[in-house]
Amino acid sequence: MYTLQNELLKIEVNKTGAELSEISAIKNPNQFMWDANPDVWANFAPNLFPIIGALKDDTMIFNGASYNMAKHGIIRNNTAITLEEQTDTKLSFSLLYSEDTLKHYPFKFKFTLEFELIENKIIVTHTVENLDDNTLYFSVGGHPAFKCPLYDTEAYTDYYLEFEQKETAESYVLNMDIGLVTDSSFPVISDDNKINLHYDLFNKDALIFKDLKSRKVALKSKKNGTILTVDYPDFPYLGIWAKPHANYVCIEPWLGVADNETHNQDFKTKEGIQSLASKQTFKAAYTIEIDQKHLV
Repeated sequence: MYTLQNELLKIEVNKTGAELSEISAIKNPNQFMWDANPDVWANFAPNLFPIIGALKDDTMIFNGASYNMAKHGIIRNNTAITLEEQTDTKLSFSLLYSEDTLKHYPFKFKFTLEFELIENKIIVTHTVENLDDNTLYFSVGGHPAFKCPLYDTEAYTDYYLEFEQKETAESYVLNMDIGLVTDSSFPVISDDNKINLHYDLFNKDALIFKDLKSRKVALKSKKNGTILTVDYPDFPYLGIWAKPHANYVCIEPWLGVADNETHNQDFKTKEGIQSLASKQTFKAAYTIEIDQKHLV
């Protein structure tokens, strides 16, 4: 476990999976991350690379060869990740390709996750370096779970998500039996910027948005105002999710999405897939900002 701390916040990151596991106030008992209760969902904030969600039959095809890869890819729960740098304000973790990764993902890469603590903000930066002689294909994303409600005097239904712009948006339906996206959708927001949280909201699994105008969303309480804001300028997809009847909500910036149930498994044509030329570097970041009034 590695720690960063300033006069307002303390964060902890597990070496395994480079997973952000704590955001806590210094001056009061407030804990902003979900506690990873194993009876409900035993994760805090998985990091997603080189896929988001599931592959069809857990398999991708690249240049005629098949590769098996578990849901969300090879970073989540990975014990081979190393601490690359630690300063007073930054933690940097990396994974370099290996014989083991090449069995599941046929590219030579270096993947780096940097956590920077600046006042009441945590900046999470993903860096992908293509060390291969050929084009590298990938997706990347975050999956942080935030405690909800924050205070004992609140209920889950006191909470809502507020986008920076009014939206008219549909969520794409996930086939829950196989974890793949379908072509069906249902309306979630109509000329509004709010989604009210309630325990039945995720009965059909995650809300999957592909076309939001907003690149910022706040978790707010009807009783205590803004709790935190996630700013995700580099991520065109967004997932919102929790286990049914669980006291958290995941705000998930994505560069990519799970396979469509009709996809032919060709990795190059996967929806949302990114391509990176040989010897080039890609960066994408999102920011978690804790509202100051919960830190005093």
